Amino acid sequence: MNVRDSDAVAHNLLTNGYELVDQENSADIVLLNTCSVREQAELKAIGKARNLLSGTNAPKPAVGIMGCMAQNRGNQLEKEIPGIDLIIGTQKFHRIAEYLKKIDSQQKASVASPVIDIAPEINSQNAIKEHPPKKQLNVSAFVSIMQGCNMNCSFCIVPKTRGSERYREMSDILDEITHLRNSGVKEITLLGQIVNAYGRGVFPRLDGKSPFVQLLEKIHKIEGIERIRFTSPHPVSFGRDLIEAFRQLPKLGKYAHLPMQSGSNRILKSMNRPYTIERFMSIVRNLREACPGIRLSTDVIVGYPGESEEDFKATKNAFVEAGFEMAFIFKYSIRTGTPAESLLDQIPQEVKEDRNQKLLKLLEKQSKESNNSLLGQKVRVLVESIAKKGNGDLMGKTECFRKVLIKGQEDLIGQILEVEIEDADTFTLRGALQNKLIIR
Repeated sequence: MNVRDSDAVAHNLLTNGYELVDQENSADIVLLNTCSVREQAELKAIGKARNLLSGTNAPKPAVGIMGCMAQNRGNQLEKEIPGIDLIIGTQKFHRIAEYLKKIDSQQKASVASPVIDIAPEINSQNAIKEHPPKKQLNVSAFVSIMQGCNMNCSFCIVPKTRGSERYREMSDILDEITHLRNSGVKEITLLGQIVNAYGRGVFPRLDGKSPFVQLLEKIHKIEGIERIRFTSPHPVSFGRDLIEAFRQLPKLGKYAHLPMQSGSNRILKSMNRPYTIERFMSIVRNLREACPGIRLSTDVIVGYPGESEEDFKATKNAFVEAGFEMAFIFKYSIRTGTPAESLLDQIPQEVKEDRNQKLLKLLEKQSKESNNSLLGQKVRVLVESIAKKGNGDLMGKTECFRKVLIKGQEDLIGQILEVEIEDADTFTLRGALQNKLIIR
């Protein structure tokens, strides 16, 4: 979501006469788009901003903090980062050019105070719709369909930093995707704090289908869009209609992110997660039945306050039973302003680290076994780019969101090809082209 927000800010600046540069030491303005999900992310951003402002370059660049940390800490950042010029919250990205003009006028007038705006703004969800110029677009693009979250999980800062749920009109989303298709995009990923809750309580269900599934069906009809993904969903909004969509919509990739957080019902209740592990596992089974070969990823927090060895064992058991092949595993960190902040039974850091490492090793085992199961198989790969390490390799992804390296010319980018998998490790597959073009 931060990548998508940053793209929209870049578009806003480019259309207002600014120019992007490749190196920060040649920039007049440096904007840091920040995250508050974990404490370490905030500390890293603060350190980066301080370094920029204390550097030896003359004149020093104007430095701005935007996004979740700006929303979370607000005026406090003026003291934490002396000399900061701009502090802009999550509902103000589309006003960046306006604020930079204010900074410029203040500098000429020798006014030292930063420009700060973290106030909510009606319809801000509709502002994240612009993309980079066609020549800078990739084969795959992010599309924001909503902002905010209504769930109030006890560990999470997002409702504070992103506000309550606000949804874009379906017609506007479809227009944006059609424009992306016309610019050469083949795959879109729908974004939202709880993306599969899109439209709940605002847009009607039709024929037993949620607004989110209705949107998926409409996108599926857009010729030229070959793959549809979404992140990040919530188990509570994984209804039967969404599970059936994986069976009925071929363009919906064989991959789903399903945040579990814990395998212990006691901990899930403390987290204010409105499902049991039994309900969660039924979603996993139903997804695997509806879409054979689907690849599932998850989020897990270890070391949540009060997590016993028995609770952690339940998480490991559920991790194995679900067969997760990719995961984001976090050590719990206190987020100021969340209900979990006041819980007394905090877990020692060394215990968090131990549990984190155990789950990471389990993930590595399951991921490698899953990737090895594809050896010798032919898969459909959407070629996305030249591989980061080069070496004559191209990088693409399978329908189930596995990364594949292949040898080939740059003109294959944007095509869906048949590839036979020849080698696999924990994170990446390597394959050989089968001279079969599926989609140009």
